[in-house]
Amino acid sequence: MKNRTMFILCLLLSGLLHAQETERKLYIANQVNGYDITVDGKLDEPAWKSVKWEDHFTQYQPHEGKQPYQQTEFALLYDEHNIYVAIKALDKNPDSISMRMTRRDLMDGDQLGIAFDTYLDRRTAFLFAVSAVGVKADWVMSNDGENEDFTWDPIWWVKTSKTDYGWNAEMRIPLTQLRFDKNGEQMWGLQVFRQIFRKEELSMWQPMKRGGSGMVSQFGNMNGLKNIQPKNTIDIMPYVVARTERFEKDAQNPFQKTGKDNGFNAGLDAKIGLTNYLTLDLTVNPDFGQVEADPSEVNLTTYETFFEEKRPFFIEGKNILKYKLMFGDGDLAYDGLFYSRRIGRRPHYSPDLEDDEYANTPEFSRILGAAKITGKTKNGWSVGVLESITAEEHAEIKGIGNNRQQTVDPFTNYFVSRVQKDFNEGSTYLGGMVTAVNRKIDDDHLNFLHTSAYTGGIDFVHKWNNKAWMLDAGWYFSQVNGSREAIKKTQESHIRTFQRPDAGYIKYDTTRTSLMGQGGKLTVGKLGGNLKFMGGVAWKSPGLELNDIGYAQQVDNIFQIFWVGYRVYEPFSIFREINLNFNQWVQFDFGGNVTAPGGNINWWTSLKNYWQTYGSINVSGSQLSNSMLRGGPAYKSPGYKNVFVGFSSNQQKKLTFNFTTSQNFSNEKGYRRIENYSFGVAYRPLKSLRVDLSPGFYNSKEEMQYVTQEDYANSKRYIFGRIERNTLNMSVRINYNITPDLTIQYWGQPFVATGKYSEFKHITNSKAGEVYDRFQFYSASQISYDAEDEIYQIDENLDNTADYSFDKPDFNVKEFLSNMVVRWEYRPGSTFFLVWSQTRNGFENDGAFNFTRDFEGLFNEKPHNIFLLKFSYRFGR
Repeated sequence: MKNRTMFILCLLLSGLLHAQETERKLYIANQVNGYDITVDGKLDEPAWKSVKWEDHFTQYQPHEGKQPYQQTEFALLYDEHNIYVAIKALDKNPDSISMRMTRRDLMDGDQLGIAFDTYLDRRTAFLFAVSAVGVKADWVMSNDGENEDFTWDPIWWVKTSKTDYGWNAEMRIPLTQLRFDKNGEQMWGLQVFRQIFRKEELSMWQPMKRGGSGMVSQFGNMNGLKNIQPKNTIDIMPYVVARTERFEKDAQNPFQKTGKDNGFNAGLDAKIGLTNYLTLDLTVNPDFGQVEADPSEVNLTTYETFFEEKRPFFIEGKNILKYKLMFGDGDLAYDGLFYSRRIGRRPHYSPDLEDDEYANTPEFSRILGAAKITGKTKNGWSVGVLESITAEEHAEIKGIGNNRQQTVDPFTNYFVSRVQKDFNEGSTYLGGMVTAVNRKIDDDHLNFLHTSAYTGGIDFVHKWNNKAWMLDAGWYFSQVNGSREAIKKTQESHIRTFQRPDAGYIKYDTTRTSLMGQGGKLTVGKLGGNLKFMGGVAWKSPGLELNDIGYAQQVDNIFQIFWVGYRVYEPFSIFREINLNFNQWVQFDFGGNVTAPGGNINWWTSLKNYWQTYGSINVSGSQLSNSMLRGGPAYKSPGYKNVFVGFSSNQQKKLTFNFTTSQNFSNEKGYRRIENYSFGVAYRPLKSLRVDLSPGFYNSKEEMQYVTQEDYANSKRYIFGRIERNTLNMSVRINYNITPDLTIQYWGQPFVATGKYSEFKHITNSKAGEVYDRFQFYSASQISYDAEDEIYQIDENLDNTADYSFDKPDFNVKEFLSNMVVRWEYRPGSTFFLVWSQTRNGFENDGAFNFTRDFEGLFNEKPHNIFLLKFSYRFGR
């Protein structure tokens, strides 16, 4: 009887504990009731004295569920136009509060914030946060915390003040900046949070589980918002830009005779609320002169480099237009149906010039206008639509007695649409996406471009068992249309190489005028708790072509993966937190050939001294590349091992540093060796000033680097060389934040990359069992170098007559990029920019690396300076 009673008691206790873990708190908001509230951070208005304050925060990190180091109190009021938030960060040691001045959305130091799930869909939240020194951060959280969009910049007001009991934050958030339904009384999801920097402690009003598979679904609730009316945003922001350039004079070049160029531009940005839920963003003749340049690189692979989007119009709300093709958050995550850098890209065509001709070619295709509609309805429909038009661009060409124009990019229309529907309080969603690119091609020399390109896809996600388990599936397709020349070029592109002689499973047809392909993914996994795992497969057919408006590094690919991860959230021994992961994968082509088997173990730890360590070990079997010979047969490379380790120091200190290194070496001795080192140091002499230096060095010695291909004896010679590469770069970043609204930012990057080729060879049997049976070195009698013309002559049959030749491939690339921006938001939504950009470029056909010579040579190159003034003014409510 006693045992039975204890059993029943245990069941009751376990049920009670479970209820305590899942119980949602409820906050009841109150009206201002005639009180005036001045947002000054003092919280001394009668309204704040008459309202009930909420406390009882609990730790989320590092000790989940325990009492925080310092308590926090908050209160919330509203009127017909605004929501007012007051938060008191109690602190027994006010002098220890970390107050670091940064730019918006890059907060540092102690922080407070509030999050609203206005849709109550348990997936989407609008977050408003502030640091102790008064720097704002605002972002949208979607897919239950899986995606965070910091590009969202609503108009709102906040002030902070330091007190003898800690510090305060006071906010005014206009209802125009939120999306909600018209009801008599609102019910929203609510969370309030606090970060104590010196303890790296995050505490929450509504207790949350770190092992949970979502964030927004764990929020508390708020009601009491009665008879508030949704209000639509209307913001009109015209701008003007004055620009001047200074560069080296060139008396022979008619476009550079004076060494200067001046320009003026104007345009318009707008944000208009179409309904309670849908917002129209509009830009006419946009200017992105204040945007930082892409980092320098020398890419010798067949894979296109992914560059991050930095243009404000395209990054705001980008998550709603995202359709991921793969899984994970590494390089695979870049693949998608929409890659906004395709819009306004560099022109596709470069003019062929005579010896006496010079060309002035636009750096980017001009965006005439773009419009974007995004939002989410009360019924769980998420909608995103983007339309953009780029101009027909021409190169102006001048020669002796001959001036002409040549089209380098056609008039192009881009269209993207995305829709998702939530079910079961965000546990299930079904979505779809359609994209279209249409070009008006009037010139024969542009017939290599597609006249039209279409893609579409559907995706489905279902979570169950309190969202701990997930099924994620999707399928998509593409169709491109164009001339025979265009579709032939598409078939022969490096990511698919239909013309390969050993690609019997692919039909290469030079008469095609269209090409279709498809792909998809299916994953099942457990995402909740300490132990997590996932298995999945993704595929892209050989005919898939997304790169008119999407991004796919590789097609003709079937990718199987299995992942297991274990999380230790509670501190123990010297650790605050540990993440351990194991990955296994195998890749195939559509012919059933194994192309890349491998596995990986990786880890990340946070230590009690606030340092972090991380690393990984990769092991791969033999690789089969269908693109390495650029249209030749597949090439078999030895497997490899890669070791990556790194650490970072305590970010609370004025002086911080980090270091990473990776070492890659082939399973075949002497075939490949790659070393990569990067070091970062940051110093904060003042709370408003931070200086970052990040030097990096890369060295590789590889037996097989593609050089070219030549015809010989009714066959192709695929020519490779041994290459030694050295790359040295350093990023310099200075952020001086005078006030939260006035900042000076500088970024500079010197870059030197060299490549020296030797031991030239040609492919003989690309998949031979032994590595050195796959190619044949040219003997000293077969190869000779013509120093005057800088070409290698090949006499393969030793008849004293050159059978073919190729240019010396060595390179020494120097580049310096810099960008300084003074940004002043002189009133909310209205900005003034002063920009100075400088570039220096140099190239030599010399692969030797010499630090002193190369860096002196870099800064001896003549600079190209651009100075820009941009002024915008917001009209709106």
